[in-house]
Amino acid sequence: MNEGEKKVVSKMIFLYCRSKHGSVKELCIECGALERYALQRLEKCRYGEDKPTCATCPVHCYRSDMRMKIKEVMRFSGPRMMFFHPLDTIRHYCQEIRRNRNYAAKNRINNKNS
Repeated sequence: MNEGEKKVVSKMIFLYCRSKHGSVKELCIECGALERYALQRLEKCRYGEDKPTCATCPVHCYRSDMRMKIKEVMRFSGPRMMFFHPLDTIRHYCQEIRRNRNYAAKNRINNKNS
């Protein structure tokens, strides 16, 4: 479940850790904990494969401290992903657009039925 999301978030965290903490082969302790937490949250996501992006999700499942850290990682790594992992980045953005569109459509249908 959410294997593509897991792959992308792991790469983003590694890119951040390598640049900010000088890690070469493995994540530092702090970034390792963040990655485990993020993967756990993705595994338990109630929306499964149909999940919207975290920014547009009505349920914020991250603890506030981890949410701040992952935002920092994504803000730093997001623009750099195109240079280091272009295919993953393009695939991720296409899936993000599709998921957000599908999620919005389901919400419109549910709101009309209410």
